[in-house]
Amino acid sequence: METRNIFENLSAIDHRYSLSESAVFNGLSQYISEEAAIRSYAKAETALVKAHLSVRGKLTGEIEKQLDIVADTIDPEVVYKEEEKTQHNIRALVNVMKTMVSEDLAPLIHLGATSVDILDTSLSMRMRDVFKNVVIPELKGLEQDLCTLADREAETPQVGRTHGQHAVPITFGWSIAEFVSRLGKSILHIEELSDQLKGKLAGPVGAYNGPCMIVKNPEELERRYLAFLGLEPSEYSNQLVEPEYLLRLLLECNVAFGIIANLADDLRNLQRSEIGEVFEYFSATQVGSSTMPQKRNPWNSEHVKSLWKAMCPRVITFYMDQISEHQRDLTNSASQRFIADYVAGFTMAVARMHKVVGGLQADHENMARNLADAGGRVKGGVLAEPAYILLSEAGVSSGHEVIRKITLEAEQSGSEFFEVLKKHTDVYEKITAQLEKLGITDAATFFENPARYRGLAAEKSRRLAKKYAELMK
Repeated sequence: METRNIFENLSAIDHRYSLSESAVFNGLSQYISEEAAIRSYAKAETALVKAHLSVRGKLTGEIEKQLDIVADTIDPEVVYKEEEKTQHNIRALVNVMKTMVSEDLAPLIHLGATSVDILDTSLSMRMRDVFKNVVIPELKGLEQDLCTLADREAETPQVGRTHGQHAVPITFGWSIAEFVSRLGKSILHIEELSDQLKGKLAGPVGAYNGPCMIVKNPEELERRYLAFLGLEPSEYSNQLVEPEYLLRLLLECNVAFGIIANLADDLRNLQRSEIGEVFEYFSATQVGSSTMPQKRNPWNSEHVKSLWKAMCPRVITFYMDQISEHQRDLTNSASQRFIADYVAGFTMAVARMHKVVGGLQADHENMARNLADAGGRVKGGVLAEPAYILLSEAGVSSGHEVIRKITLEAEQSGSEFFEVLKKHTDVYEKITAQLEKLGITDAATFFENPARYRGLAAEKSRRLAKKYAELMK
């Protein structure tokens, strides 16, 4: 077969990303390349032969070995050349395979099957295997790095942000723990759904018409066929396996993809010059801008977001492939082939995010500085919430309004919130007394350090990091 220069390929996955994410690409190609697809069809066909022989009590270890060699050595180029004659991919495969086995086995190839008994079963097998061996390990690697980061930075003070504005203090570990929890649950769901993919051997309309002409118990033949491939039969099939098994898996991938894109966005924003709380690894030879030598752009996080933009809308096609007229039409024939592109794009984004998180560094000084200056027009104003809550707990029903006016006073005078709060002696004494009731040490200076007001951020960060690190094992 003529080998094409990769730079002549049309898909960015097959040139740009096959180079930049070569390890992931090579792993994926073992399961979802066109060669892998054809070999999986051949594996399904040989499993059918094994099932026929098994039912008849004629399957031997030697025959199994011969059939496995056929499946492993099928030449995609030969199959494609045969398809030029037949104009049918599975019939071309069958014709080629018949020439590769003995005369007594040739009649059993494809016997009782329709094309989709092979195609849908093979797709389930490939999706199960690529998720088990490539996608899920990559996801779990990212999740483990997130767990490590959340635990490492559990105590690192950081200002919280809502609506793009400074909110109450948190820790950097807490901001990462969000993604530990969200992505962790999605990974577990993906793992579960990939194990639930089904196959079939039920003929053109799913009613076992053909197999009924071969064996007395066609469902037993189906079970044996699928057992050789490590699958179970779909509860109901027309010509197709029920599409929801694969649909749900792909939809959950899109959920995980959105979580990862959200993380990429947050990390990208924290790298803004005016924030500067984290930074991606930047090698000594790396260039950030073609014209501005000083630039260190968060391009890896941006790359993840961009891949999400390219792949996320494909979920519409997955939904559209859910519909097939009557027992089957062919409108999913072309569109379903692009599932491989989606899985590849998703996995490459996961791999890139894995690199970002693995090399991510927190600028503790900038985080502390931003927190100290936080509050918008009122320096230290992020502590207005605990002041209002404590004052209300002390029995002041207008606590919120009292503190709001103090923040306005601080804004107008240009003073720190804490300094103005202390001037309101009655208010300050009530608040301090409440802090002492809670057993807080140095209650009188509590409002000098915003980092002390962090709730359970550190504790829950560590708890979630530990939980999901264990679940990923």
